[in-house]
Amino acid sequence: MAYFRPADLAQEHGISPQTVRNYERDGFLPPADRTDSGYRRYTERHAAALRAYRALVPAHGYAEGGTIMRAVTEGRVDDALTAVDRSHAELLRDRGTLDAVGKVLTHLTRRADGASWRAPAPPAHPFTIGELAHRLGVSVATIRKWEEVGVLVPDRRPDTNHRTYDADDVRDAELAHFLRRGRYPLELIATVVQQVRAAGDTQALESALDNWRRRVTARGLAMLKAAALLSDYLALEADGTVR
Repeated sequence: MAYFRPADLAQEHGISPQTVRNYERDGFLPPADRTDSGYRRYTERHAAALRAYRALVPAHGYAEGGTIMRAVTEGRVDDALTAVDRSHAELLRDRGTLDAVGKVLTHLTRRADGASWRAPAPPAHPFTIGELAHRLGVSVATIRKWEEVGVLVPDRRPDTNHRTYDADDVRDAELAHFLRRGRYPLELIATVVQQVRAAGDTQALESALDNWRRRVTARGLAMLKAAALLSDYLALEADGTVR
């Protein structure tokens, strides 16, 4: 059987020997045997565990990757797989949100019937809730409902605590009103408006969505790699000949 020092395992990943020792301390690697003089003796089992953990981090994040690997090294495989499933469910939700926002963005910017949305002219002064409702032709209760689900996030006057709606708020309200006429659900509208708010405008949102989509794809590929390396480690554990 081949034995490895912390430095041997560290070299493969470009990390320090102390980092390898820390990983063992934190439960990401199984405990190593020691020589009579107290030096750690790692085996291929530890090398496989290290490869799996290092792959889990970009796939699932530091916290969840650590949760998965610690569960595996402690023999709690079902707990590890539950954590993996959580990440896959999260990624699936991200894909669904991306697709939904992308479709709405197409509706906003590429309609051939002349109904594409354009940002409104900014108001000359901040609106009250009544003025905003009048501008849109909706009820004050509708504006309050949009605020409840996160479509609008108005400021409040410090002296009266009344809502005030600046140019960005009016843009968000006009966008929400346009999408409601397209029969989009409020929850999706809130997501789109929040994305536009973060990006600055619909053109910037298109670029942001492209970046988001690339990150989702990269994470999906990282999950495939991590699953393969985790499977390799579990196979060594099940075999039991490499300790």
